Amino acid sequence: DSSEPAAKEPRLRDTPEDICFEATANAIALHPDRPLLAAGDVDGDVYLYSYSCTEGENRQLWSSGHHLKSCRDVAFSQDGQKLFTVSKDKSIHLLTVEEGRLETRFPKAHGSALNCVLPVDAHIFATGDDNGALKVWDLRKGDAILEAQQQEEYISAMAVDGNGKILLTASGDGTLGVFNVKRRRFELLSEPQNGDLTSVTLLKRGRKVACGSSEGTIYLFNWDGFGAASDRFALRAESVDCMVPVTDSIVCVGSLDGVIRAVNILPNRVLGCVGQHLGEPIEQLAVAPGGQLLASCAHDQKVKFWDISALGDMVVDDYRKKKKKGVPLRALSGKAVGSGEDFFADLRDEAEPETA
Repeated sequence: DSSEPAAKEPRLRDTPEDICFEATANAIALHPDRPLLAAGDVDGDVYLYSYSCTEGENRQLWSSGHHLKSCRDVAFSQDGQKLFTVSKDKSIHLLTVEEGRLETRFPKAHGSALNCVLPVDAHIFATGDDNGALKVWDLRKGDAILEAQQQEEYISAMAVDGNGKILLTASGDGTLGVFNVKRRRFELLSEPQNGDLTSVTLLKRGRKVACGSSEGTIYLFNWDGFGAASDRFALRAESVDCMVPVTDSIVCVGSLDGVIRAVNILPNRVLGCVGQHLGEPIEQLAVAPGGQLLASCAHDQKVKFWDISALGDMVVDDYRKKKKKGVPLRALSGKAVGSGEDFFADLRDEAEPETA
């Protein structure tokens, strides 16, 4: 018989394979509806990839080299048709997601290198720079509608409420800035916290705001009390460099030590390790639509994907067991260091309410 061997079925994985870059990726974003990943690197190049859990199916769709210096942040528009990119060269670019065509360009958008960008609604977006300046732009006018410099250090991250009204800015000077986009004005600054504020996110249906700091502490603010932090939670981590919400109470945080931790907020608890870029500082995290996958980029020139589907079912009890010192973080995904067969047993224990 000379029958040909049957073609091998493509292997399905829990997560897409790593995507490798020629230079360090500073920034990543995941498309709101489709399995697409955008990345910007230190050379100023921007890439769009499609990702898949089928082995060998990750594809580069296009790349763009319009920026002259490092691309610091990327963000998809809310309808997923445009990609915002900002760079150390002080420019803002708007690219079409389908073919990566440069559609709009603001060449000297700020006086200093740009650091972050946040779409607010279909027409409004905000940018922050290395000097603490914030600008809010209206694409219909093609210009800034709000300019403010209330913070003394770089703006590291921004967040906006569900109505697109209140914009929050985290800064390297340790303050949280509050701006009213609808009224185009500055509202207030928080007291300075210890270390640089590196990230900001809304939790508990918008009633709480969490900020990560370079000192490894998460500061919590009440929505109606931005002047002073209402609570703080010190992680056993060198730093909190980036943070994304996964559920209404759980965030994933990336640190200088290369570890991605899952953290429950109120009650404050480190749940365990989702994944790691061993010894490589993590630059940015992004959650895929549906909340099943987390993507991370670090100094190892890779984007990695992690299965975070188990986090949605975790129940965190107010009762706190005394932690033994030196015990490694619990592995929360199959690829996390230290994951073993007993990992799911741990999860079941966590999910079952304790009987008196």
